[in-house]
Amino acid sequence: MRKLSLVDWMFALLAVAVVAGGGIMVFARSAPPMQHQNMGAVVPAAHSDGLSDVESGYRFERVIMPETRGTAVPVAFRILDGAGKPVTRFLDNQTKQMHFFSVREDMFVFEHLHPVLDGDTWRTTLSLPDGGAYRMFAEFVPLDTADPRHPVVLGVPFSVPGDTTWAPVPAPEAGAVATDGYTVVRVDEPAQPKAMTQQTLRLSIRAPDGTPVSSLEPHLGANGHMTGFHTMLLSATHLHPVELAGIPLNNGELSFQAVFADRGEYRLFLEFAHGGKLHRSAFTVSVG
Repeated sequence: MRKLSLVDWMFALLAVAVVAGGGIMVFARSAPPMQHQNMGAVVPAAHSDGLSDVESGYRFERVIMPETRGTAVPVAFRILDGAGKPVTRFLDNQTKQMHFFSVREDMFVFEHLHPVLDGDTWRTTLSLPDGGAYRMFAEFVPLDTADPRHPVVLGVPFSVPGDTTWAPVPAPEAGAVATDGYTVVRVDEPAQPKAMTQQTLRLSIRAPDGTPVSSLEPHLGANGHMTGFHTMLLSATHLHPVELAGIPLNNGELSFQAVFADRGEYRLFLEFAHGGKLHRSAFTVSVG
């Protein structure tokens, strides 16, 4: 029998103390620190969700936050690295280094903008027609990323004083009316996507006269852009366009790949360009 060392006695005494206190603790002295694992096909990778102002070594620093309602309310922020230094260069993500989103907690007010870099600070303006609780998101792809398809998303809450006219989140439905009379209809199956499962959402875009749109004009380097937000958590989900820009649409269908991290309802905002204008459609999806 091997003679017990002083370290072995210390671990044995500590284990007895933990058990006596009503808990159980397991030690693995020789195990290395936990590393990020490649889950492969077991669990698809989900994007960061903007529920924190710190993610993947980056931090959202507030510079100017909205304090009132208006059509051009200034917003300014910095993205800091782990050493606290501003980061001003990122990879292009659908033709832009920085995507910025603002959404009210009832999903009734939404904006997708592209801030301008001013020195080390990103600046833009928001249209805030009503008071209430909001959340803003900064989405970017670091230069040294191992996977350009997975952007970093940082988020912070903010509130706008004044009266608020709340609007209930529309229930999941097959169709949604976009601006200028365009209609977007979900044609994908299953009707209820599953959480943490990669899947494709298929949408059919109909022109105001009811005919399927045969082609779309490029928007942000693709046929369209879509972002989703969990209606309870206010977490963000980025969806990837499948069809290449300029490719004719089959029966007006446009596809996006997505991994929804949580169960519940998501409000999805689709942007597409047609007829020389940018159109937006919003609809609700229930994730099981």
